Amino acid sequence: MIKARTSFAFASWLVAALIFLALPPTLAAPADGENAMPQPQDSAAILPPPHVGMPDEPAAAGTPLIEAPAIVEVPPVVEGPSFLDAPVTDAVSPDTLIPEVPSVAFEPAEPIAPPPVTPLTITLDWYLNPQHAALLVAREKGFFKRQGLEVTLINPADPNVPAKLLAAGRTDLALGRQPLLHLLVDQGMPLVRVATLIDSPVTGIVLRQALFETEAEGENESQDSPRALPQLHLGYTVQDSATLLNSPLATTNGLPDGMELEDVSYAVMDAMREGSLDGVVVHQRHLVPRQLADEGIPTRMLRLEEHGLLGHDGLILMANRDRLSSKREAIRELVTALEKATLWIVNHREEAWELMTEAEPALDDPVMHEAWKDVFPRLAQRPAAVDQGRYARFEEMLLEAGLIDSASPVERLAVDLGAPAP
Repeated sequence: MIKARTSFAFASWLVAALIFLALPPTLAAPADGENAMPQPQDSAAILPPPHVGMPDEPAAAGTPLIEAPAIVEVPPVVEGPSFLDAPVTDAVSPDTLIPEVPSVAFEPAEPIAPPPVTPLTITLDWYLNPQHAALLVAREKGFFKRQGLEVTLINPADPNVPAKLLAAGRTDLALGRQPLLHLLVDQGMPLVRVATLIDSPVTGIVLRQALFETEAEGENESQDSPRALPQLHLGYTVQDSATLLNSPLATTNGLPDGMELEDVSYAVMDAMREGSLDGVVVHQRHLVPRQLADEGIPTRMLRLEEHGLLGHDGLILMANRDRLSSKREAIRELVTALEKATLWIVNHREEAWELMTEAEPALDDPVMHEAWKDVFPRLAQRPAAVDQGRYARFEEMLLEAGLIDSASPVERLAVDLGAPAP
């Protein structure tokens, strides 16, 4: 309590001093009587100094009162060590929760995982040529990647191999032709068409022009009709060609009877240069005659659809029917990419050709460029769509010709993976 009164007395003295200093100079007392300032005449204006004291102390009459501030009780001093004197320690109780503090990363963040990619292999029917435009453009324009696919195109060692590899499960997809599909399905191979790349026939018989320049015995006119030709020795590249030419379909539609056929595989050009063949049956009729012409071998081509063979898809993509369920979604995405590529080609024909030749320099050839002009209008703009009537009619034609034992339903031959389920 003594300390409180002492603090209060000091505060009272300090307040009085400040008030005195704030008074006008005329009210200040001089140091001595010699230089005393004259007093003002109005004594009422002279104010006595205020009384500062304890609330219970009496004040002189006429003295203004200034109430002192309330006394604040200070807690008593407690004997013992202060909290400021407590020793600092790094020890932390195991029960103490320590907040997490953000830290600085000194290592690069883990890269974002790329989206999953499904690999697919496609075995071609022949070496790369303009017929494969949709596949090449889809690869080079990135349409396959955008659909989550990594597609590998494989050239077969033998043009008869792709369908066999597909049936054995050694490739995901293979290229072929609609007639070949009908024949192989009848033989029990688990094949099914999933897309069309060329929707019109591209098969033809390429014959030497010299065969048509000889005159028939007893006649003065040229042998323009293939029926008038002598027995022909022809080469073929795939077995389905031999099957069709050795059937009644050939003889009843203007082709000579009793043709001798020989498998020449990829050696078409060599066989024609040697002169051992009268002609060849090819599935690249837009290409081979031009190549032979550059070799100095003039030819004439017979289009099979003009000699009894019904219209059909000239180049199709086939899958293994037994393995289709595990690859269905990936193949559906592949067909979507092929459609995008084909539509881009239709809108940018020459740009598409430049893109293909840059990717595959072997295509950068005048003969290939001329063939491209013929192939371009035959590209299937709706690769997923199935012409069920066309497949049913072709199956019936083969059955009537005795080339297959029984007719297969269309859904076993060809499917549209993008179509809604019935």
